[in-house]
Amino acid sequence: MSGLRLGGPAPDFTLRDQFGQDVTLSSYRGSKAVALLFYPFAFSGVCTGEMAGIRDRLAEFMTFDTEVVGISCDPLYALRAFADADGLNFPLVSDFWPHGEVTRAYDVFDEVKGCPRRSSYVIDKDGNLRWAVHNAIADSRDLDEHLAQLRQVS
Repeated sequence: MSGLRLGGPAPDFTLRDQFGQDVTLSSYRGSKAVALLFYPFAFSGVCTGEMAGIRDRLAEFMTFDTEVVGISCDPLYALRAFADADGLNFPLVSDFWPHGEVTRAYDVFDEVKGCPRRSSYVIDKDGNLRWAVHNAIADSRDLDEHLAQLRQVS
C-alpha cells in the first residue's frame, strides 16, 4: 500500500451516494467505525451477490456502531439503479469523477480495468486503518471475517 499503513490515518473523502447526498468519511470519526467496501462494478455477478449479502446482514453490521460504505467508480445514476433494483439500503458512493481519485488514495484502483479492486478496509472510530483485505476480482468477500474485524474495533 503506497502511503497507507495499518494503524495510520484513513484518507478522508467526500463522495456522493446513490441519493445524491454527500458522504464524508471523517464525519463518522468519534462515533462510528466504518467498513469501506470497494467493488468493481454495479450489476456484475459477484458484486450483486456480495452487496445483497451485506443488505441481508446489515443489522449485524450495524450492531457495533458501524457504518458500511460501498465504493465503486460507477456513475451516480448507475448506483441509484443498482440500489433500487436490489434494495440496497446503505451508502453506495460514486468515485466516478475525478475517476478513481479516492480508489487510488486507497491503492486499490485497477488502471487496466478502470475500476476498484475488490478490497475492504475497516476504519476505527478514531479514523485509523485497522484491517484490510484484498480479494481477486472473481472472489467474493468473507462477510463473517468482516464482522469479526468490526467487533474488534467497536
